[in-house]
Amino acid sequence: MQQEQQVRVWDPFVRIFHWGLVAAFAVAYVTEEDVLDLHVLAGYVVLGLIALRLVWGLIGTRHARFSDFTYSPAHIRAYLIDTLYLRAKRYLGHNPAGGAMIFLLLFSLLLTVLSGLAVYGAEGSGPLVAWLAGSGEHVEHTLEEVHEFFANFTLFLVFVHVAGVIVESLIHRENLAAAMVHGYKRGTTGEDAV
Repeated sequence: MQQEQQVRVWDPFVRIFHWGLVAAFAVAYVTEEDVLDLHVLAGYVVLGLIALRLVWGLIGTRHARFSDFTYSPAHIRAYLIDTLYLRAKRYLGHNPAGGAMIFLLLFSLLLTVLSGLAVYGAEGSGPLVAWLAGSGEHVEHTLEEVHEFFANFTLFLVFVHVAGVIVESLIHRENLAAAMVHGYKRGTTGEDAV
């Protein structure tokens, strides 16, 4: 029996970014206002990671670049339908649904952090304090609602993402979570992967 070839797909930056983002978002979500200093620090870490990921999405390795996993809505829809019928093609990098999820998560996380900075500024702290301090209780309450919405929406997206990873792992008999730890996936054989 022939041993399967392993191919490095996820570079160290992508893997550290991914798990660092998981940890920072979890800390921020769990601490909320109970441990405000830790909550704020975790939010700054999320913002820094997103900024680095945006740069790496332009100049990084092949499968880290946004151009490698940007698909049309029709392509994403077709992929999701094929997934429902358990016949989705295997992709060495991100599949169309995974690529769309990355963009959604980055966007939602960015709005979560920016709205959190706005709340922090309205409360008289942080880099936006000059613009938002003293803006009134109504504005502060509205900003808090926006921040909470995007934090919860991000958590929803995380659950959808994890479900997608599980389904994709089962369809292709490949542990995608482990690949995000060690960086390797099964190499392609013929029509095995796109």
